Parts: sequence; structure tokens; C-alpha cells
Amino acid sequence: MAFVCVLVIRSFFFDLMIIQGRSMLPAMKPGSLVIVNKAAYGFRIPFLDAYLLRWSSPKAEEIVVFYTPERERAVKRCQSISSGGAIFAQGDNELESLDSRYYGYISPDKILGRVVVFK
Repeated sequence: MAFVCVLVIRSFFFDLMIIQGRSMLPAMKPGSLVIVNKAAYGFRIPFLDAYLLRWSSPKAEEIVVFYTPERERAVKRCQSISSGGAIFAQGDNELESLDSRYYGYISPDKILGRVVVFK
């Protein structure tokens, strides 16, 4: 029963990530632990690039987690939102970050959640 509860919580509500790489320096160092609120923007269908129900969108300066075009998870700061809702996400460490300057705007359906806590 505990396994099922953890699986549901991690699939729909919260997840833990360890920061890899230096793209978010100085705010987040490699090895930092972050908690991702997966329900911040809506109810996402696990393993699919789609939201069943959306109640919010990222705002400028929020730190979000999303899938890159290479299907890797990335943590970046939302810099702006297009009229269609796509976000321009950029790492705080501009010299070492592969971000929207490299792969363009991020579709809202690729966003996994918002970082709420980091240490």
C-alpha cells in the first residue's frame, strides 16, 4: 500500500530531483536537491506529453522542469511566455546553459512542474 501511495504522489503531485550540471549557478549548485510541484500548472497524464486539465501557466522568473527536445529533464528559469503559452526558458549561468536560446520555446505540454524548494 505504501508503494502505491508513493507512486501516486510522485506521478501526479511531487517529485525529487538532484541538479546535474552548472546551468543554474549561482542559484542551484550541482548536487542540489529540489522538490518539483507537478500539480502547479494542472493535472498531467504521466508518461504522455499532455495535460488532462490545466489551471495555471508558468510565470516569468519561476523555475520550471521540462522535457527538452532530446527528452531529457531540464531545470531552467522561465524568462517569458509567448502569446500561444509557450515559454522561453533560460539557465541562470548563461555561458554554460543549453536552453531556449538553443532549442527554442518550450511547449506548455512539455512542462513537468515548478520547482518549489531547493537546497
